[in-house]
Amino acid sequence: MRLSRRAVLAGATAAACLPLPAGAAGHGLRTGFERLAADGYALLAGDRVGVVTNPTGVTRDVRHMVDVMHADDRVDLVAVFGPEHGFRGTAQAGGSEGRYDDPATGLPVHDTYLKSGRPLADVFTASGVDTVVFDIQDVGARFYTYIWTLYDCMEAARLAGKRFVVLDRPNPVTGRAALGPVLHPDFASFVGRQPIAQAHGMTVAELAVLFNREFLAAPVVLDTVRMTGWRRSDWYDASGLPWVPASPNMPTPDTALVYAGTCLFEGTNLSEGRGTTRPFELLGAEGVDGRWAAAVNELGLPGAHFREAYFTPAFSKFQGKTVGGVQIHVHDRDAYDPVRTGIALLVTARRVWNGFAWRSDHWIDKLTGSSRVRTAIDAGAGVDEVVAGWREELAAFRRVRREYLLYG
Repeated sequence: MRLSRRAVLAGATAAACLPLPAGAAGHGLRTGFERLAADGYALLAGDRVGVVTNPTGVTRDVRHMVDVMHADDRVDLVAVFGPEHGFRGTAQAGGSEGRYDDPATGLPVHDTYLKSGRPLADVFTASGVDTVVFDIQDVGARFYTYIWTLYDCMEAARLAGKRFVVLDRPNPVTGRAALGPVLHPDFASFVGRQPIAQAHGMTVAELAVLFNREFLAAPVVLDTVRMTGWRRSDWYDASGLPWVPASPNMPTPDTALVYAGTCLFEGTNLSEGRGTTRPFELLGAEGVDGRWAAAVNELGLPGAHFREAYFTPAFSKFQGKTVGGVQIHVHDRDAYDPVRTGIALLVTARRVWNGFAWRSDHWIDKLTGSSRVRTAIDAGAGVDEVVAGWREELAAFRRVRREYLLYG
């Protein structure tokens, strides 16, 4: 894999980061929004502001940042932009809330979902904003669409001549390492626009700087407001922040922990647990029995046990039907590798259940970033062989990633 190294154009602000105060690390986390507000919104002074956000854009006392900013005379907030699931989070996967006026603030809410390029730039232009602010909690996986909303909005802001500001939040599953296959350009989609690893191990501000320098056609004028007090080894529960479901099927940080691996089951005919209280932790299908849990437990995967489980999804695959499968119980999250575990679950499911099938549209290729995982598993490859297939491209991405890490 070869990543471009685009030079920052003379006179363009590729990323002006508010610096960390000396000695701030480890003395209480403050999000990008908290730092922006504490500074009296000086970064936004004199600008008409629009915010790309969803229900996760909250303060630690769970007030939404849009409500807070709207009530503050120091910032001229004129528009809101909603991603997949919508600004207030009412839509299920693959949906959005459309264009409406927010009842709480009266602000116009514009829909960004499935918009990019010039059409999205036209939305920014029509909204009358000077600066677009992004504040959404990510979960650390390439196929979680909010980071591609970030990418699309950065590109659209560039086309529309708008400034872009990213308010940083923690990666809930730590920022210790990048894991898994890297997207191949021929498989680009809204679950992966550019060649990053399946579990990228970065924050949204770090990704924004990487996108700006590596992937945009030309850099947008970008400012990032970093967190203070966050370390790459920190799990979300160390942040002291409340968890707001980042989407309807991301109810807890435990979900985020497994998601980078078990979301791959969206590309199969098995349930990925949507329609249950434990999405992405419960997996199964009609006809699956305890042999699957036994097979995956025999692999001795670090950090997790696998329980034979039966469940009845309330919606999505197998709605209203009782299915058998496994529940993942992570007992050592520092040792747990979500991507390798996801591959192990796919390999063993195919071996023990003769009903196993990929989705006919080969969605698994979009999720993994190429056809290689699917074809290797179909050829009977074991877990180690599948994982070895992405070793070189992952090493290349890790080298590039190091240049954009903002935290120790």
